[in-house]
Amino acid sequence: MSSTERRERERARRHQLIITAARELAEAEGWDAVTTRRLAERVGYSQPVLYSHFKGKDAIVRAVAAEGFDDLAAALRRARRTAGSPREALRAVGRAYLDFAVARPALYAAMFVRETDVPFAREAQKAQDAQKGQGPQQGQGAQQDPPTAPRAAFEELVAVAGAGAGRGELDAEVIWSALHGLAVLARAGRIPPRRQRERLDVLVERFAPDAADRRKASAGQDGSGTAGGGDA
Repeated sequence: MSSTERRERERARRHQLIITAARELAEAEGWDAVTTRRLAERVGYSQPVLYSHFKGKDAIVRAVAAEGFDDLAAALRRARRTAGSPREALRAVGRAYLDFAVARPALYAAMFVRETDVPFAREAQKAQDAQKGQGPQQGQGAQQDPPTAPRAAFEELVAVAGAGAGRGELDAEVIWSALHGLAVLARAGRIPPRRQRERLDVLVERFAPDAADRRKASAGQDGSGTAGGGDA
């Protein structure tokens, strides 16, 4: 191994060490406790060394969030693939999302609650570019896909949305919004956490792949029953 390769490997190891330390400190004491001074003490390097990897705390939080999106995507993917039916896949993915938010509150906050400049949709990217006075990058169209990590997690929601043609992403956005709301409100004590399973049942009944057919069948049965009662 050349000296350059050794330096690059050491830098990558140090980079990951800083991210891991930030995650652990945030989960233990909250993001307010995460400072470059505390991190420098925790990893055994000087603050200038930290700044050679990250411009500041916000950049560290973004790096932690990126790892979180990878973890979330993997958790949702496992849940979807182990489910026995499309309906159960939606339920399993929803449960995995809520469990993730409960088990890793600081990580979830870095991803979805704290202010971040990571765009989650094409429209968000366009708005961000406009604020910075930038147009689309050379060779790209007016619409840009969001970064890979957030997109991978979102695609798992699209996969279980069960919407009609052209509405997969729209329904996935509504499912995501509902799950996020349930996670944040339950953690804040605004809604009783013990009823999350019931709330998830409501979400599944609305967005499961067979939800529309079930509603039509139910409406048909109700109509038949009414007509039959009138004839009698």
